[in-house]
Amino acid sequence: MKKKRRSVAGIDQEELLDPRHLADTDSCFCEFKGVDIHYKVCEPEQEISTEVQENGSSQIANDSRKIGLPMILLHGFGASTFSWHRVMKPFAQITGSKVLAFDRPAFGLTSRVSHPVQPQATNDTVPLNPYSMAFSVLATLYFIDFCSSKRAVLVGRKMKCLGVKFWISTLYISLYIDKVYYIGVRHSAGCLTAVEAYFEAPDRVAALILVAPAILAPLSVEKADKENQLEKENQIRESNSGSNQRPNPFLKLGQILSKVFAYISTTIMKLLRGMVDIANSLYTKALAAILRSAIAVTLVRMIIDKFGISAIKNAWYDATQVSDHVLHGYTKPLRTKNWDRALLEFTVAMLTDTKTKLKPPLQKRLQEIKCPVLLITGDNDRLVPAWNSVRLSRVISGSQLEIIKNCGHLPQEEKPDELISIVAKFLQRIFSEEELCLQT
Repeated sequence: MKKKRRSVAGIDQEELLDPRHLADTDSCFCEFKGVDIHYKVCEPEQEISTEVQENGSSQIANDSRKIGLPMILLHGFGASTFSWHRVMKPFAQITGSKVLAFDRPAFGLTSRVSHPVQPQATNDTVPLNPYSMAFSVLATLYFIDFCSSKRAVLVGRKMKCLGVKFWISTLYISLYIDKVYYIGVRHSAGCLTAVEAYFEAPDRVAALILVAPAILAPLSVEKADKENQLEKENQIRESNSGSNQRPNPFLKLGQILSKVFAYISTTIMKLLRGMVDIANSLYTKALAAILRSAIAVTLVRMIIDKFGISAIKNAWYDATQVSDHVLHGYTKPLRTKNWDRALLEFTVAMLTDTKTKLKPPLQKRLQEIKCPVLLITGDNDRLVPAWNSVRLSRVISGSQLEIIKNCGHLPQEEKPDELISIVAKFLQRIFSEEELCLQT
């Protein structure tokens, strides 16, 4: 009797291949910190001026070509360079420059490498985890510099898992004036990386474009601001009133006792936090060990096999647009060797990301964003509801919100023309304002 071949989401798992063997005709590879990264580059067409002037929508592209800035598209969890295949050429026409998209480690056709587990290593000796956010940020900066160096010579001017579908996609535009600037365009959970990149190097960020941003908006930002203001006002009143009164011995004793109790309470809370941190550390290590086990690999395969295709279709408002070509594009990486273990390593990296935990919560830092911000969302997004983007637009000062009608979680796939038009107008506006500022 012939043995039944294993498959996941319709992809044969008996003959998994090296990513390079799955490359398309326009695929490119480069090595970065030991990882073989897959990327694609799209150049603007040269003979478009006649066609551009024939219709109004193309006129936007003609005007925007004056920007002359390269774009770097960065995907994320479960996606690949394929997720931007409908907008790469139009973006190249808009900017009149290169558009580059690359696959993050654990996804697409970028190599799946083993991350060494060294629990006793110090912070100085621990190698950079290729599945961490820090690595993705460095890789993005590498491609920004790669495009910028070539662009500077020519012009001289200056983010889904198949089962749990999160899309991380990003667009960077490098701009030369006195420094290297870029515009970050992220999709879904990739917006987290874009915003973190902004706080990492705010002087290099010209603007942020967040598509279906999977950033949880604060529920009561205004309330928190009012409470902080009231607290400051009370402190001022207490300070002023205390200076006009004679010292009261009983009040002084009460203040001393209050400080003693506060010190004791603070000490107890620190001990409790330490115990909680130890428990969390043990829990995280145990969970990481489970995720690296053979059982976890089997579970990942079962989940993606059962829910993968339906999760892809659920991201669309109109699931009839999900053709066989689209399904092939998103399931193709399942043919690469160690795709399942790499996906688990990516999850472990998110759980053990100590650098992010040391920073203040992102929700508290959103109001500190100073660069232009564009938020784009679909009105029928079932994964990241549109109301979350509305709240984010209220939190991020000066941000612009655009809601695309009859669209789900993937505007770049489902409504590419509308997305392209919105981005083109936004870029044209901010760079026109920049030119006016430079002239004045």
